[in-house]
Amino acid sequence: MSWSIEFLPFVPWPVLWIVAGIGVALLALLFWRARRGAVLRLLAFAMLMLALANPHLKQEDREPLNDIVTVVIDDSQSQTIAGRTKRTEEVRKGLEERLKTVPDLDVRFVRSTSTVADSDRDGTMLFSDLGQALADVPPDRLAGVIMITDGEVHDVPGSASALGFDAPVHALLTGKEGEFDRRLEVTAAPRFGIVGSNQSIEVKVTETKPGETDIATLTITHQGQASKTKTVRVGETVEIPVEIDHAGPNIVEIETDTAPGELTTINNRALLTVEGVRENLRVLLVSGEPMAGERTWRNMLKSDAAVDLVHFTILRPPEKQDGTPINQLSLIAFPTRELFQEKLDQFDLIIFDRYQRRGVLPLLYLENVARYVERGGAVLVSSGDDYASALSLYRTPLGQILPAVPSGRVIEKPFKPALTVLGGKHPVTSELPGARGGANGDEPTWGRWFRVVDVSPQDGEVLMKGADDKPLLVIGERGKGRVALLLSDHAWLWARGYDGGGPYSDLLRRLAHWLMKEPELEEETLKATSKGQTLIIERRSIEDEVEPVTVTTPSGEEETVTLDKGERGIWRKTMTVDEQGVYRVSSGELASIVTVGKANTRELAAVTATDGPLGPILEETGGGAFWLGREAGEASDLPRLAMIRSGHVMHGGDWLGLHKRDAYHVKGVRLFPLFTGFLALALLLGLLAATWFREGH
Repeated sequence: MSWSIEFLPFVPWPVLWIVAGIGVALLALLFWRARRGAVLRLLAFAMLMLALANPHLKQEDREPLNDIVTVVIDDSQSQTIAGRTKRTEEVRKGLEERLKTVPDLDVRFVRSTSTVADSDRDGTMLFSDLGQALADVPPDRLAGVIMITDGEVHDVPGSASALGFDAPVHALLTGKEGEFDRRLEVTAAPRFGIVGSNQSIEVKVTETKPGETDIATLTITHQGQASKTKTVRVGETVEIPVEIDHAGPNIVEIETDTAPGELTTINNRALLTVEGVRENLRVLLVSGEPMAGERTWRNMLKSDAAVDLVHFTILRPPEKQDGTPINQLSLIAFPTRELFQEKLDQFDLIIFDRYQRRGVLPLLYLENVARYVERGGAVLVSSGDDYASALSLYRTPLGQILPAVPSGRVIEKPFKPALTVLGGKHPVTSELPGARGGANGDEPTWGRWFRVVDVSPQDGEVLMKGADDKPLLVIGERGKGRVALLLSDHAWLWARGYDGGGPYSDLLRRLAHWLMKEPELEEETLKATSKGQTLIIERRSIEDEVEPVTVTTPSGEEETVTLDKGERGIWRKTMTVDEQGVYRVSSGELASIVTVGKANTRELAAVTATDGPLGPILEETGGGAFWLGREAGEASDLPRLAMIRSGHVMHGGDWLGLHKRDAYHVKGVRLFPLFTGFLALALLLGLLAATWFREGH
């Protein structure tokens, strides 16, 4: 229960103050002239003002309210290193036990994580989470805020006025003073690079304080290549050349050696992806005997803006003698030596369309083509009955790289091209529209062909089959290059729409891109993507089983994941992750990286414990920082708690203070008038009469 005086004026306060001002001025004039009765006039005026102010005696029935202290627990990624997770939990338990012993005190715990759910959130956001937790807490009940953190906080307000409350903020630091750490910083990295070119990545090794040596060793690993080492000076920016040797993601891993006494090695490594982009693809198309479908390949390749096509058609073989003058046979001479000896390696793909040995290309040039494939080139042979003849390309040096041996027989009967079981899983053919499960024996919806060459596969993979289940499309790898063999010259029927047509453009384009090693058509791939806190792993394979996938988190922890089998050679796995940064997934020789949230997160940029960022706000609110980073964060290491009603400095060497707010809730109010009724009227009239009497004598 509480008693107090409260005024309930009969007129508004501004009017009351105006009347008071006028009265005071008149009374001052009376006293200055020494008029009789001035004192009585003063008392009468005071009684009048008191009557207008209407004072009451107020009785309140109060219910005391507990003070509130908020404990913010830093669960960010930097708190997972150097035993801080265990130390934080021990400090939390010890602090909770001590706070329970303080009477009339409510404790609220707030956990703050460096979550990836919000793409705009980067780093440790303790004050953002604190503001949300205090949304329903009256400022006059908040006794203080205690933060259990390593001190690396990225949303510290500029001043205490931005907090929205007047209470001390204390920090219990889970690290040790003077911690040492080395980290690798990527200062510049390209996102794209032309295949065959060299790109430069700029990196720098930094340390939180000078170590015993200023030399560090970098290990550079380019996916699929042997590792290289480079010695650098700490603090000096160096360039790392990276060769873009294939289209698609080129994964580069750079790691610095561990320094003695280093806090952690999780920030000693950087994973980067440089997307390899081809310049315009150069394709050499050599057409042999003219036929109805000769322009099918040309039209398909010319329609692709990313292809530079060189096309030669041999209309008249050397053995043909019809008396036509030489100057009328061709506008230009066939530059065989220039194309097949001097500039052969400049082409990304060579296509022989119904070509057979007719003496135009010497065998030496075809041998050059075979070596071109072994060194990484690509050859596609689109054949008809020419492949079964005695003049077949298989009977040349090119035969050593071709994936099928002709029997000399040509099957001429209607059939619908169909996928083999392998073709139903291979990326070249599995996505062809109209296959309708052809790998399972169902008849495709596309049109018929009428000719296929009988062959026996030779170290190759059969993706499509024709009449009598004979191989129709055979592919293979030779050395560093690739070769494909299409054993029918009737693809043009699909292009003309015969019998409903078919996906000729899709088939020929996908086949050409596979030969040129476009990454989306590789049969063995591993890809990872992210969406919010979800990591999606996709593995493509033509095998019946695949190896488990190893997922490496930004903090260096590894987890083995078994993928779920899907359709058409696809295995997938979806998993929820907590950390923010670059994840690496690997399976055998395959690897991929994906960024979840921020790629260069501030969480792992600086991991040494510090009181620097929090220092100004602690000092302004009267709070203090306490280092608890011993080998075990025992409760005995915690500072004592003290409840203080006033004071700016709310901490000492071994204690921290909380405001004693004495907040309450009013349950009931009673008012008793103090200057109303006949007594007040009589007193006022008596003073006025006395004033009149005094001035009359």
